[in-house]
Amino acid sequence: MKKALIAMSGGVDSSVAAYLMKEQGFDCMGATMRLFDNEDAGISKESTCCSLDDVEDARAVAFRLDMPYYVFNFTEEFKTEVMERFACAYERGDTPNPCIDCNRYMKFERFYRRALELGCDYVVTGHYARVEEQDGRFLLKKALDDRKDQSYVLYAMTQEQLSHTKFPLGGMTKTEARGIAEAQGFVNARKHDSQDICFVPDGDYTAAIRRITGKTYPEGDFVDQQGKVLGRHRGIINYTIGQRKGLGLALPAPLYVCRKDLEKNTVILGKNEDLFSRELQAEEFNWIAYDTPPETLRVKAKIRYQHPEQWATVTVQDLSHISLVFDEPQRAATTGQAVVLYDGDVVVGGGTIC
Repeated sequence: MKKALIAMSGGVDSSVAAYLMKEQGFDCMGATMRLFDNEDAGISKESTCCSLDDVEDARAVAFRLDMPYYVFNFTEEFKTEVMERFACAYERGDTPNPCIDCNRYMKFERFYRRALELGCDYVVTGHYARVEEQDGRFLLKKALDDRKDQSYVLYAMTQEQLSHTKFPLGGMTKTEARGIAEAQGFVNARKHDSQDICFVPDGDYTAAIRRITGKTYPEGDFVDQQGKVLGRHRGIINYTIGQRKGLGLALPAPLYVCRKDLEKNTVILGKNEDLFSRELQAEEFNWIAYDTPPETLRVKAKIRYQHPEQWATVTVQDLSHISLVFDEPQRAATTGQAVVLYDGDVVVGGGTIC
């Protein structure tokens, strides 16, 4: 009998994934990654992904399914690989996606290695995505429910990881998953999905960055495209590309954050049309559909999780770097975010916009 280690966050999706694997005849055990204490995220008893409250929900579901259950303490690794990367990216002027780093460095590296140590054949998560083998290659595909598809945040997975991963929810809708949870009497059947970064549950990114780094960030100037000073900003980490609200300026017309100059400690503002561009570069690229990609590709690309796919032409510089030209200009392609390439429902690969 094949053994599976279920990554149980305490939410409904991973709980249903565990149930489905049990129903398919796998020898299952559940585990939750302890990534931080609630107090480390500046809160006391908020309900957030991977909090101590979620451990109890995951434990209750595992007990109901008669599965062994563990808690893995990965707090130091999470601090180094996710929280500090998040803070450092903002200090560089980038806008990171820590959920991608969590999948890359925690779920499919630390958790995956622990699964192998426990003699498990598969890691199982509640992601809405699919893995299929085709001609000896493992492909990452979108979920059948486009509204819940999470393939964007999984683009960094390797062939080895994909070959030992199951996504049981990839072929169903969220409504169907909740229906299973309710039918099984799971304690978290009606639990709301977490919408925030787990270690920033109040949405205050700048407070989180200060908490992680212990630093303060100096004020500087807002300037327009010609360098004219428009006012003072509250520290460069407070702003992201495309931002309009919260600038604290009285302006005759709406202006948006277009660039950040770290050397001069200035935030450059412009019109909405100044945010549009057709070209971008990406680094640290991970190819899933190919060992060696062709020199040029016609694909659809996403530059944010909720961004609609857009047609583009990709030129491969080397295995780690690409240049991409969209057919139509796109708004606010932001350094630090991921660009993910699709061929139909297949994830071709992805990398970090630079």
